[in-house]
Amino acid sequence: MNTLTAEPEHIAISKSKGIKIDWKDKHQSEYQLAYLRDECPCATCTGAHGTEPHKSSYSAPSGPFPMYKPALKMLNVEPVGHYAIRIEWSDGHNTGIYSFDHLRKICPCAECRASRLD
Repeated sequence: MNTLTAEPEHIAISKSKGIKIDWKDKHQSEYQLAYLRDECPCATCTGAHGTEPHKSSYSAPSGPFPMYKPALKMLNVEPVGHYAIRIEWSDGHNTGIYSFDHLRKICPCAECRASRLD
């Protein structure tokens, strides 16, 4: 997949479940909320500019005595130009701009995960 051509044909958003994207090349991606939040591309989460990364761990399994955490939700999703979306999360985070290239690169399907291991 050439990420320069990562163009969605259709985006379905469920604020309580996640995002599904049908790509113009006929590929389909489905992103669960926890995975999207953990893959936030913002400078704070990724540790850009030499800072310590502050990645969330919503996807990590909880231990035998999990602490109660309110359910993660997307409060708002808005387009950023014609190349990305910005998500406002229920945990207060809202600085991540998820470019379509980034979303395609992190596609969690088995085929895409296997190609990242090559």
